[in-house]
Amino acid sequence: MTGHDDIRIGTIIRAEGAAATVGYLLPHGFECFQISFGGHIGGLDLKRLAGEVREALARGGNSAVVSAIGIYGNPLVDEATRGDWPRLIAAADEFGCNVVTGFAGRIVDRPIPESLPRFREVFGPIATAAADHGVRLALENCDMGGDWQRGDWNIAHAPTAWEMLFDAVPNEALGLEWEPCHQMVSLIDPIPQLRRWVGRIHHIHGKDASIHWDVLRESGLRGGKTYVEHRTPGFGDTNWTDVISILRQGGFRGAIDIEGWHDPVYKDDLEMTGQVHALNYLKRCRGGEFVPNPPGYP
Repeated sequence: MTGHDDIRIGTIIRAEGAAATVGYLLPHGFECFQISFGGHIGGLDLKRLAGEVREALARGGNSAVVSAIGIYGNPLVDEATRGDWPRLIAAADEFGCNVVTGFAGRIVDRPIPESLPRFREVFGPIATAAADHGVRLALENCDMGGDWQRGDWNIAHAPTAWEMLFDAVPNEALGLEWEPCHQMVSLIDPIPQLRRWVGRIHHIHGKDASIHWDVLRESGLRGGKTYVEHRTPGFGDTNWTDVISILRQGGFRGAIDIEGWHDPVYKDDLEMTGQVHALNYLKRCRGGEFVPNPPGYP
C-alpha cells in the first residue's frame, strides 16, 4: 500500500477470534484493524494473539496492519483495567502498532474535577511508560451516558475536560481517540472542534450521527423522543471529506477505524453491508484511489 499510508481506513474487531475476523474481512479492502479487549484482557495470551493476527494479516497480502489496541474499563476504580494498560503498552510492538486506546475512567457519580487527582495518580506513570515504549495513548471521547456532574466510566468527553486532563498529565504521549458522533450527541459541531484539537488526536473512530433537528425544535432535549442517532459513516450528517482534509492539514498520521454495531438501520443482517459501504465511502472522502504524480513533478 502506498500513497494513503498517512490515513488508513479500517474497522474495530474483538480480541476474541481476532485472527479469524481479520481473515474474513481482508478481502473487502479493510486496511487496518483496531483490536478491542473490552473491559479486561483476562486470561488472553497477548503474545500468542499477536502472532495469530500477524499471520492472518500476512496471508491477506495487502499490507493491512493493526492500527491500535484498546481496553475499555474504568482504570480509576478497577484494578484489573488499570493493570491492563501497561500490559497493552508493553505488547503494542508485538501487534506492530504504537497506539493504545481506552477510557480515562471516572470516580463514579462525582463531578469531573473530583476525578482529576486520581487521574493524575493513575495516568502519570502510564503515560511515562508509554513514552518510554514509543507508544501513544488515546482516550476515547465517549460520555458513556455521563455528564459533567455524574457518570460511571469516562471523564474525557468534553473539551473543557480535555484541557484539565492534559494539564494534570502534561505528557505528549497522552492524546485523544476522537470521533464526531460523541460530540454531536452533545450538539457540538465537530468540525471547528477538530480544527482546534487535531494536534492531540492519536486515533479516530469512524462513527457518525444524525441529529433530528425537527424533533429538537418540537420536543427539546428532555421531551422523551429520540433526537440523535449513532450512524455508520456515509449515513450520518458529518462531512468526512472535511474531516480527512483537516486531519491531513494538521499533520495527523494514523487510522480511522469504523465503529460498527450502533446504526439503527444497518444492523443485524445488514451490519457488514453498512461497514463495507462506510469503508468505501471513507476511501472516497480520502480522495479515492491514489494516483502518483508524473515523473519530474515535485
